[in-house]
Amino acid sequence: MKLRLVIAYDGTAFQGFQSQSHGLTVQDALEGVLARIVGEKVIIHGSGRTDAGVHALGQVIHFELTGEQVHQLSLRDSERWRVALNAWLPPTLRVMRVTRAGKGFHARFSASGKIYRYEIWHDKVLPPHLHKRASHLYGKLDLESIRHLCRMIEGPHDFRGFCANSGSLPESTIRTLYRVGLRKRGPALSITLEGDGFLYRMVRMLVGAMVQVAQEKKSIEEFQARLAEGKPWPTPAMAPAEGLYLVKALYGKRGNTPLVIPSLD
Repeated sequence: MKLRLVIAYDGTAFQGFQSQSHGLTVQDALEGVLARIVGEKVIIHGSGRTDAGVHALGQVIHFELTGEQVHQLSLRDSERWRVALNAWLPPTLRVMRVTRAGKGFHARFSASGKIYRYEIWHDKVLPPHLHKRASHLYGKLDLESIRHLCRMIEGPHDFRGFCANSGSLPESTIRTLYRVGLRKRGPALSITLEGDGFLYRMVRMLVGAMVQVAQEKKSIEEFQARLAEGKPWPTPAMAPAEGLYLVKALYGKRGNTPLVIPSLD
């Protein structure tokens, strides 16, 4: 039996998604609870990794149980799995939905893309309920510059200039951003990006560079050169982790539906 889960978590409570030898990660928490339920270790697979402090609203994972494991468990239907997992997981990590997955499904390799959102609060005072939920900025911020840059990065580009070196780069650093949008509601700003894939810390580096232009610390021409050159950029700015949300992992063919920019409401 293969199960597909949609999970959400508060990234401030974890040292990222992927299991590590030190610190609590989302994968560690999930596999610990599964071992408690099943009676032995079960490996989970995620649609992607998130850094420490990054939140998720729609991360997708899957795990598979052998026939013998299924036979020994009374958890045969999806709803029972959701209830059982949430009963043991910390409140900062929730299983939102559980479905049976087909034999060929893989949370990572079957994904056709992802949607990320970056939250900014542009005002002198950050409300306490947004502490570690949004990046706090105040002072001059040219939103038209950000909108211009959102349009500039749409389409296929070599995003090597907006990629942190994690020790091993993928064979290709070309990615396609289908739609990038900025939404403003009072002091709340949301930058949402939908693409076929994202490089290591790519969203945070794109947003960090956009903010530098909007604050007139860098020029649009410098941003454009960084995008066009497709090579490592010296001392790039990177937006804080707490403003970033993995909104959704995408599966199947991409449709033509309009880009919806969710809010924190």
